[in-house]
Amino acid sequence: MADDWRNAGFGLYVHWPFCQAKCPYCDFNSHVSKNINQKQWLESYLSELKRSAAETPDRVLNTVFFGGGTPSLMDPETVAAIIETARGLWRPANDMEISLEANPSSVEAGRFAAYRDAGVNRISMGVQALNDDDLRRLGRIHTVDEARAAFDIARACFDRVSFDLIYARQHQTLDAWRAELTEALSMAVDHLSLYQLTIEDGTAFGDRYAVGKLRGLPADDSAADMYLATQEICEAHGLPAYEVSNHARAGAESQHNLIYWRYGDYVGIGPGAHGRITVDGRKFATETYLSPNTWLNAAANGIGENNRFELTRREQAFEYLMMCIRLLEGINIDRYEQLFREKLPSDKLENLTELGMIEFDGARLRATSNGRAVLNAVIRELLE
Repeated sequence: MADDWRNAGFGLYVHWPFCQAKCPYCDFNSHVSKNINQKQWLESYLSELKRSAAETPDRVLNTVFFGGGTPSLMDPETVAAIIETARGLWRPANDMEISLEANPSSVEAGRFAAYRDAGVNRISMGVQALNDDDLRRLGRIHTVDEARAAFDIARACFDRVSFDLIYARQHQTLDAWRAELTEALSMAVDHLSLYQLTIEDGTAFGDRYAVGKLRGLPADDSAADMYLATQEICEAHGLPAYEVSNHARAGAESQHNLIYWRYGDYVGIGPGAHGRITVDGRKFATETYLSPNTWLNAAANGIGENNRFELTRREQAFEYLMMCIRLLEGINIDRYEQLFREKLPSDKLENLTELGMIEFDGARLRATSNGRAVLNAVIRELLE
């Protein structure tokens, strides 16, 4: 138990909470602010890094991920100082992956070389659509031409570039999505994240949907057809799914996200960041203050974390199953049983196997392509 996290590695997540505009579908902890004191923010980040490193000493740091919000609004000097400090506090892996999320506006794209010089070696771009009308509906402030230009600059600066697209958008047809995805694959370097539009409570889209004003959303069957087409087209282009929504060439998978999905340890700093850390053989879930100003002041005064609770064996086993079954590689049964000290129910395994939802060879449990299409139902069946 004390060393279970070593099965998946150790990462650092840094949350930058600010955006130029709030997208109507977004339920992330992001805020619009014109006045940001980056020096003050850096001091709080560094304070939290030092506090976290004192709890997790002598570890190899496999990954760093700058997420948000829009981390490409961070000054490159801020990013460089965080990376340099993290390298000094933990032992950096020889192949440490350092990712930064970016929006493809021309102003941010011009900063890519500075981020590379700061130590970033992977960019994840929030393109979201290759259609200007849909970009406007999604509240994005860039155009398709700006996205393409930013993507070209990113490819010139970084060996590893990923970008995100959203499908099952308003008024989108299956044929239109097939064409757009094929176009995206002609641009892709080695990784794509492809998400079905979900309507979340508390977002602008959620509010419109609740009063019947979000029109043109595809029916469930149409959205399912788009998901199946996504798998087929990406696999044909050499970027098969290694996770439900993520596609990559062999060896180009997001190492940071694999730490999440394989249930490793990760420190989360910044407003609203979550973490999973093992301290003295006990695994804890950590949470930070959501409000940027509250977190900023709390971190400056010694601790930006506002909640921590120990995870029981049962909770760890359930989290491992829920995360790792998302991966094509599936779940290591021995590891699950060591966490839970119980076996998965044989009757449910047999039933799901007969239905074609899972494959189970005694060592690993994997969701089939049909199972991944209805993964939440598969997980519910296994955990009930």
